[in-house]
Amino acid sequence: MSNQGRLVAGRYRLAERIGRGGMGTVWCADDEVLDRRVALKQLHEQPHHSPDELGTLYERMRREARSAARVTHPGVVVVHDVVEDDGRPCVVMEYVPGPTLGDLLRDGRTLPPREAARIGLVMVSALRAAHAAGVLHRDVKPANVLLGTGDRVVLTDFGIAMTAGSPTLTRTGEMVGSIDYMAPERVRGLASGPSSDLWALGATLYRAVEGRPPFRRPTAMETAYAIATEAPAPPRRAGPLGPLVESLLARAPEDRPSAEETERALRDVVQGHGAAPGMRRPPSGSDEPHTTQGSSPVEAAAPARAPRRRRVVLAAALTAAVLACGAALYGTQHGATRSPGPSPRPTTPAVAKGYHLVHEKKLGVSFPVPDDWTARDRTAEEVTYTAPSGLAGITIGTVAPAGPNPTAHFADIEANTKVNYPTYRRLRMHQTSFREQPAAVWEFTFQGRARPFRAIDLGYGREGGREYDIYLSAPQAQWDTYRPVFDQVRDGFRTG
Repeated sequence: MSNQGRLVAGRYRLAERIGRGGMGTVWCADDEVLDRRVALKQLHEQPHHSPDELGTLYERMRREARSAARVTHPGVVVVHDVVEDDGRPCVVMEYVPGPTLGDLLRDGRTLPPREAARIGLVMVSALRAAHAAGVLHRDVKPANVLLGTGDRVVLTDFGIAMTAGSPTLTRTGEMVGSIDYMAPERVRGLASGPSSDLWALGATLYRAVEGRPPFRRPTAMETAYAIATEAPAPPRRAGPLGPLVESLLARAPEDRPSAEETERALRDVVQGHGAAPGMRRPPSGSDEPHTTQGSSPVEAAAPARAPRRRRVVLAAALTAAVLACGAALYGTQHGATRSPGPSPRPTTPAVAKGYHLVHEKKLGVSFPVPDDWTARDRTAEEVTYTAPSGLAGITIGTVAPAGPNPTAHFADIEANTKVNYPTYRRLRMHQTSFREQPAAVWEFTFQGRARPFRAIDLGYGREGGREYDIYLSAPQAQWDTYRPVFDQVRDGFRTG
């Protein structure tokens, strides 16, 4: 504690060490010019650092100050000054008395879902402000969330932030940040974006309600591998926050909700509006039971679809309005997620083990389905295949002529859904392309009679031609089990 009481830059008197991280030590200090308490961050210098490495560390600290200073938001720490101390930069910030979220969660402690959502709501609002200013945080984690007086929440430590147009400060193969909260694309050395910060927010919320990071393994290498290749264990204590957290932790950036959708979802949880807001696309159909061939009534798995121009009801017993489309495609190749893009069209598509190829002549399409799934409700415009339980189903539908873009089609259906089905919650809806045609992906959740469901819909097609929709609905609790069926059907889908 030899630094205690020392004067820095002729005005900041170090009073008490309040934090220590990988890059520096944070002191509570007294500004003797303005007579106020501040937080001062000093950079660590290690004997093994070369001059070039020290230069990089110095520039990171200056960048932290510049990045944070660009963002004006009550949930982002205020930077007052950058000063030199023995040739080293120090960042002077507002002093926020109180623990960090990491302190609060130490030793496996957890928060109630609504309180975690309250903290997350401020965090995502702060991130939206940062992203609007062209700043990526890149180290969102519990230790960088300050919990001040009066329920104040402050995001701090922009030490590895990036601003638009600024050069990177990392070398090839180097990962900077906390591995437990590092998005899959960053682990794999790919470019990061705003959705990478949102993944880290999801990991932070997971830790808050579950008491551990979503991918924690015995070693950093094992953790990185799990983040890059595996799905997290579904949260068990998240309650209405669960669907949002799972969506934020999607491996592909394009499958995560936007900051706006995340903020809306968190606000719904804070206000107690039932099932996890924003993360799920509600089934626009009723939850009345229906029967599958030769079985007793079971809970509806796939709500019916509402027409954009004319849409046939998916299941007669369920009059449902509905889900439709989208394609934010992602598949796996050698264990890694690939970005959406044009897909090759082999003459004879390979069919995965446990699937068989079906040809729907009335629709003019073929696609793989699981061996134990059976067809029902065939019409000239759509067909549904259901799992043995009757609770999960894949529906292939067509609309002719197609409109200008499937996104507009989905938006029309969603508007009707919101009016008629209050348990509907959107997870994401965005425009993309599939097979070199305009496409959209829509994902949402809804409450069935006995359990919550989740659904994803991909629609694609050019105006004046035919629109094709691929829609999967399944119980939320078994989503990781059934979601691969959608991927197999989508990747093996052929027309003509």
